[in-house]
Amino acid sequence: MIMELLYQTDSYKRNLKTEILALDVDRNAVQLKSTIFYPGGGGQPADLGWIDFKGDLLSIIKTERDGPKIWHVIDGKIPQEIVEVELKIDWDRRYQLMRTHTAMHILCGVIWRDYQAQVTGGNMEPLSGRMDFEFENMSRELVDEIEKKINVEVQNAREIEVKILPREIANKIPDLIRTKINLLPPHLKEIRTVEIIGLDLQADGGTHVQNTSEVGKIRITEYKSKGKINKRLKIQLD
Repeated sequence: MIMELLYQTDSYKRNLKTEILALDVDRNAVQLKSTIFYPGGGGQPADLGWIDFKGDLLSIIKTERDGPKIWHVIDGKIPQEIVEVELKIDWDRRYQLMRTHTAMHILCGVIWRDYQAQVTGGNMEPLSGRMDFEFENMSRELVDEIEKKINVEVQNAREIEVKILPREIANKIPDLIRTKINLLPPHLKEIRTVEIIGLDLQADGGTHVQNTSEVGKIRITEYKSKGKINKRLKIQLD
């Protein structure tokens, strides 16, 4: 049975009733018929939250992918039967990550549009993140210029659209992969794209807000050289 990954199409879904498909005693984890929990990837941490077993509310302390399967690691005794359960996302943390991930796409979109610099790496935590770009030179003046431009895009209130496309169609989209190395596994038959309308279109698996206005003010708090043509920018959201 193919697991339904509902976070791919609805990042705002906070609760979900579903069924246990399998148990992993060694991991103390369950595999579910469907999930709203993002298992991590692309620099975005996995979701945390809770699972309700017939009124027994236990913490989900890790969500991890194992091939096509996603395991929800439980803090507490997992059930020994296949039962209906309810998932509950740690929403404050998830929404902060959604805002942060979209902020990083705004940053990436502006830098690609105006400077044609590719991404060489990135990572994020709730309300903060860092991205590395192929810049030969970086200055305070350039950083200030980029910061102003990305906050203009927040104020522009651009809509964000998620699509899941057949790979042969996605492959025809110019500049869909912004990273220096194409990280898409060759076996994928469908590619999920995230588009900030009028600014940025990328292949991406993470969770995002629906409009750039939700991101709030973005501050570039630090910049440093990570090599001859590799510069790091760190951002912070309020």
